[in-house]
Amino acid sequence: MSREAYIRSLFTGADQRQNFQTMDTIFPVGRMSASPEPFVFPRAAEIALPANYRYEGKSRSIDSFLEETETMALLVLKGGVLVFERYAPWGGRDRRWKSMSVAKSVISASLGIAVGTGLVATLDDSISSYLPELSGSAYDGVRIKDVLQMSSGAGWNEDYSDPDSDINRFAAITAKGGSFNGFPPTLKRATEPGTFNFYNSTDTQVLGMLLKRVTARPIHAYIQDVLWHPLGMESEAFWLLDDTGMEMAYAGLNATALDYLKIGELFRLGGCWQGHQIVPNGWVKASITPDAPHLMPGDTSRSDSLWGYGYQWWIMDGTEGEFAAVGVYNQFIYVNPARDIVMVKLSANRRYGLTNDETSYRELETIEALREIAIVASGQ
Repeated sequence: MSREAYIRSLFTGADQRQNFQTMDTIFPVGRMSASPEPFVFPRAAEIALPANYRYEGKSRSIDSFLEETETMALLVLKGGVLVFERYAPWGGRDRRWKSMSVAKSVISASLGIAVGTGLVATLDDSISSYLPELSGSAYDGVRIKDVLQMSSGAGWNEDYSDPDSDINRFAAITAKGGSFNGFPPTLKRATEPGTFNFYNSTDTQVLGMLLKRVTARPIHAYIQDVLWHPLGMESEAFWLLDDTGMEMAYAGLNATALDYLKIGELFRLGGCWQGHQIVPNGWVKASITPDAPHLMPGDTSRSDSLWGYGYQWWIMDGTEGEFAAVGVYNQFIYVNPARDIVMVKLSANRRYGLTNDETSYRELETIEALREIAIVASGQ
């Protein structure tokens, strides 16, 4: 399949089950090798999934939900022990699956490592002071922190069903070739930075530009050394690249379900892994803690989401401190610290984006299903 044919097939109802596990046959990629010291999660007797969960006041079947959203992999970790692992017959544990926007959380973690080593002076610095090519754009003078929190103020339309939306204009670069980094300077300011949480994939691409600039290395090479190998990743992974060799920072990671699970467990543990602080603890806390009114979960006039937001991680409303990395077509790394639970759900929900609302997204519903599984897995 050509790049253009693949991009045209997205959000149309087309079957993506094969595409999402073979992206390196469609795009140029930057590869990250498996860790020379792989870490394997200990295992316990497998739990039985709950039969049902509740959503919008109705009881719904877990098995039907997993089938309808074309779930390739579902993994459940309890206190660092693998208690559930299931793959679709058309997938498997060795399949490297496209992260979609789960990649945003990985970019954030990697930037946190760079900040912790002094490569960025302060998050109050303007991102254009590191990336002067953004001068005159929506990002001119905007704090790095506001970009991290999807509050850059840049105008953006992420309606996948609208062929003229910004996300689809951006996707055209992926389809036809060109430079990802040439797109952010075209955006204009729509709101005052740091006042409104508006989901914008270009914000993450700009963070990727920053990460590459301050480390003076390709993103995939830096992440391999500071995150992938230290976490004991068991499999090779790769990032999709543009024609200039720049990573698709906002959605281009491809990895196995077990290795995605390690990202969630790392954050459950406050950035510490096997006695080593991989991501600074303060960065992890800030990543999963909304710290301004426009970032709080709930129905507010200051955000375009019901979830809260941190440093490229979603924050769920409730009392258990839940947070998640989320990608289109129902990719999830879900963490429930109160129950010591981490889950990964990788999916190919072909109805995703056919409507610009929850009826096809099914993301709020996914959280309710995962919450029910967390209750069972925690034995409560």
